Amino acid sequence: MVASPQENYVTAEEYLQLEEHSQEKHEYIDGYIYAMAGASDPHVTIAGNLFALLRTHVRGSGCRVYIADMKARIESLNRFYYPDVMVTCDQRDQETPTYKKFPCLIVEVLSNSTEAFDRGDKFADYQALESLQEYVLINTKRQRVECFRRDEQGLWILQSYTPAQELFCLNSVNFEGTMAALYEDVVFEESLSQN
Repeated sequence: MVASPQENYVTAEEYLQLEEHSQEKHEYIDGYIYAMAGASDPHVTIAGNLFALLRTHVRGSGCRVYIADMKARIESLNRFYYPDVMVTCDQRDQETPTYKKFPCLIVEVLSNSTEAFDRGDKFADYQALESLQEYVLINTKRQRVECFRRDEQGLWILQSYTPAQELFCLNSVNFEGTMAALYEDVVFEESLSQN
């Protein structure tokens, strides 16, 4: 989310109607709509790689994996966001075709324009989702995955993964993958800017 909000207050229902017919994606924060910026090649590649890995992993389990175009609704805060990757295993989410309210896993792939928001206010907002067990931030400048996991006391514990570990785990969906598969075909943004 980068652009400034549209000036007029709209209800969540009005937002959903507008978004259904919009050519662009917008996030919604307490009555205000924010246009979303486009994503870089590394960002899209990482999100696509993770989606493919998770889709294969959860097939037949009753869980569903969504990428980029599915909204997460945080009803208690009057928010709608578009996570890069989201998994829900809650049957109630089958009742809402344009958004999900009960994800267990949300992943954001970081970019320069959104990193501070993804780490700060957006993460704080996502914590209001009682179903959320894991929030993951994936770096586009180097191989680094940060997994924030909610423990039994409701505290968020960070575990980071780098190429030194070779594997990364997403406990919320009982998944283990390789850093190499996650970052397959990724040309890092720093090396792109040096060309």
